[in-house]
Amino acid sequence: MVKAVRIMNSVVMFLYRASGGRVAARMQKAPIMLLTTTGWKSGKSRTNPVLFVVDGADLATVASAGGAEKNPSWFVNLMHTPEAMVTIKRKTRKVRARKASPEERARLWSRLAAAYTTYNDYAKKTKREIPVVILSPA
Repeated sequence: MVKAVRIMNSVVMFLYRASGGRVAARMQKAPIMLLTTTGWKSGKSRTNPVLFVVDGADLATVASAGGAEKNPSWFVNLMHTPEAMVTIKRKTRKVRARKASPEERARLWSRLAAAYTTYNDYAKKTKREIPVVILSPA
């Protein structure tokens, strides 16, 4: 399963970059961005396609890992090194990540789940509370 997700993510990122975000830019109603983090063990740049919503000057995303029992590696990387880069269409910018507070999570979860209804299925599937991550301009 993990290998299949990696292959799918590679295809999505290739199509996204090659088309400037015109292809592979949405899942359901949610737009996709490319999130580049720094590996907390390796120090290497790691890029993943993630869904997001705009919240004022910030972006919000969900560390769902498809409802797995563990958080995705990009979330762990951000908690160790919150400085990251996001690419939306052809524009890349620096951001600083933080985990949403319980109040922010409650407010943003409904918006994120409205854009990608499968998040609610993921939440039912796992025992962990799926984190919402806020990415602010750096």
